[in-house]
Amino acid sequence: MMLSIVIYLWVAAASILPAQSHCPTSLTTASGSAIRRNDGFCSGELIFEDNFDKLNFKYWEHESTLSGEGNSEFQWYTNNRSNSYTENGILHIKPTLTSEIYGEAFLSSGTLSIQGDCTNAADSGCERTGTPRKIINPIRSARLRTLKSFSFKYGRVEVKAKLPAGDWLWPAIWMLPTNNPYGSWPASGEIDIMESRGNRNLVLNGVDWGTQRVQSTLHFGPAPQFHSFETTAFSKNTANDQGYHLDFHRFQFEWSPDRIAFKIDDVEVGTVDVGNGFWDRVGFGAKYPGLANPWKGGEKSAPFDQEFHLIINLAVGGVAFFPDNVSNPDGKPWLNTSPTAITEFWEARNAWLKTWHYYDRENTDSHFQIDYVRVYGL
Repeated sequence: MMLSIVIYLWVAAASILPAQSHCPTSLTTASGSAIRRNDGFCSGELIFEDNFDKLNFKYWEHESTLSGEGNSEFQWYTNNRSNSYTENGILHIKPTLTSEIYGEAFLSSGTLSIQGDCTNAADSGCERTGTPRKIINPIRSARLRTLKSFSFKYGRVEVKAKLPAGDWLWPAIWMLPTNNPYGSWPASGEIDIMESRGNRNLVLNGVDWGTQRVQSTLHFGPAPQFHSFETTAFSKNTANDQGYHLDFHRFQFEWSPDRIAFKIDDVEVGTVDVGNGFWDRVGFGAKYPGLANPWKGGEKSAPFDQEFHLIINLAVGGVAFFPDNVSNPDGKPWLNTSPTAITEFWEARNAWLKTWHYYDRENTDSHFQIDYVRVYGL
């Protein structure tokens, strides 16, 4: 009888012991209210999950800005259920027209102020006045982030998503540093898990560059003029030109102190071996004598040795992501060097709106759809 009691007490105690006492300890660190627990993690443990049974505002903060986010993009990010909502366990990010609310004349003559909930004031992000040469952002969309709820360092990310189709749509799943310990962009890094272009028939130098192609990139550099990504950028095209907009795919990111890998449906897209670090990888010191190394005090994986948060968004256009020399059935309506790019884009709406199937309310082709987001301990 005594032996039975002892065994029972031992089993009961084991069931409530911290996970690190009976499993391989993970290198992953995490912070924020959305982590599943905060007493250390097991290797392979699920530490963050959202299956989008509802739009969880405790997890996701909506950005609200008219800023072009560094690329002079054409969308206005809003917190509005017309642009972001959940249905049947799927998060939808949907682009809509600003003119449907304010009228077309407002775009070129009105003043739009979102001072009350603006999250990014850069580039007139909180208030804009439209002119015929530079109209107010003609598209409304959404960008969600876990900046205030969940950040982590090292681990494995998996996002199951179906990409949107429609000319000049730009879906992205990516990460930014939460505290910028090495300085402002790109010194503290950027991790692009997945980016794509919504054009169904976009071609560059004979290669499909639209819905058939995704990109994954690490961005880093001691200052914007020394931004580097050439050796850490990868792309993958679907087989038989089927396109990532036709079905859901699992976009994956594996992050350790020695190795950073991007995968789709368990197939490797590209891997970065950290080696001696990102300063030596590019040879910044040899190329630019006297340039200070901002990562000198960090781990060898710096700037990717700190906690990052997740971002999911649907951008539109801009003057960086869509090259001017691409081939598209209706052409590209603006030049990236044009001071009136956003107006030129809008004036060509009869061409690109039809590719969104915009007025077919039952059609979700132009929606960026996310089934789940999961983060595991390393």
